[in-house]
This record gives sequence, C-alpha cells and structure tokens, in this order.
Amino acid sequence: MIRAMKTSDVPRVAEIHIFGQRTAYRGLVSEEFLFGKMTVEKRMDYFKSNGAEGYVFDDGVVKGFITLGPCEDEDGAAFFELYRIFVDPFMLGDGIGVKLAAYFEDIATERGYNEICLWVLEGNVKARAFYEKLGYIEDGAKRISGYFKVYEVRYIKRM
Repeated sequence: MIRAMKTSDVPRVAEIHIFGQRTAYRGLVSEEFLFGKMTVEKRMDYFKSNGAEGYVFDDGVVKGFITLGPCEDEDGAAFFELYRIFVDPFMLGDGIGVKLAAYFEDIATERGYNEICLWVLEGNVKARAFYEKLGYIEDGAKRISGYFKVYEVRYIKRM
C-alpha cells in the first residue's frame, strides 16, 4: 500500500535514503562523503524540516518512498518532478520502485501535468536503465548536483 508519509515514518525513510544512496552511489561519490558525512540522523533532520510532499510504500514495513513536487528548473515550469525515489536495498527487485513510480505518475496526471521529470546521477547506470524501462527519455539537460558535486542528467516523460 502506498500512503502519505507521516512524521513517524521519518526515521525509517531516512534509513532507506542513506543506505539506498550508499548502495547506488558507491563508486560515483567519494566514500568519505557516503560513509562519513551522510548519516541517518542528518537525513532525519532534513526530512523533518524539508516539507517536500512524500509517500511511502508500506505493507506493514516501510520499504520505499518518493518525494515529489513542481519542477524548479528554469525551463521546467510545465514539469512535475520526482525529487526522490528510494527502495530499501534489501527489497530491490520486488517491484516496489515500479509501484512508487506509477503512483507518482498518477498524482501528476490527477494534477493536470502532461510532462514529468527527474534527475539522476550521470554514472548511475542501474537507475538510468530503470527509468528508461519506464519510458523516461534523457532530454539533454545536465547540471552539477549541489549535494554530491557530480553531474546529473534530466529525464522526462510525456504523459
């Protein structure tokens, strides 16, 4: 079941986020950053204060989450953006990411968006393949991640 994220979900969501990033970004981002600067406690503070709209996949255990909202890119006013999608690394391959992505797309459609977008680390081959399988197309936009200081590329999908 996918439901709105609650304050009581923050510790689990922060854990999924940190361990998901460490799994996905190892070799792309310095280990000092991934294992030294990133902590569950810091992510908990972030999720408590960030205010981004979020949803969790919860079948008795929170196994994944998404955050979403209007695109903040200068050229992206028409896009609805998937800010984050993470699944507990131990649950990868169970279809949770596909369900969360579909939920995001349903929300975008309900809100009248015809185009959606997301950013992914350029070297994250697995994530890029996942998004491409779901029909997302790299649109040529590229930026330096403010958090990791590595390149990200934008993917879009027309609904």
